[in-house]
Amino acid sequence: MRIKLLKDKHPFNQEIQIYTNGGIVKNPYSGETARLNALELSIYDTIKGCEQFEDYENVRLGIDWFQRFNADAYMILLD
Repeated sequence: MRIKLLKDKHPFNQEIQIYTNGGIVKNPYSGETARLNALELSIYDTIKGCEQFEDYENVRLGIDWFQRFNADAYMILLD
C-alpha cells in the first residue's frame, strides 16, 4: 500500500495530538540528540507509543515520514 507523505501533515491513519512546541530528543542508546519541531516531536512520540503497543504498521508510517522529511533526525533517533 502506497501512502502519499506530506511534509506538513502526520502520516498516520488516525488523529494524533500535535504539540504546540518542539524540543530536543536524546537517543537513549547513543546519547546523541536531535532538535525536533512540534510536528516532528508529535510524530516521534507517536512512533514510540506505537512500538509499545506493537502497532508496527503505524511505526512504519512514522519511520517512512522521518526518512523522507528529516533524515538526520531519523539517523540519530530511529535508525
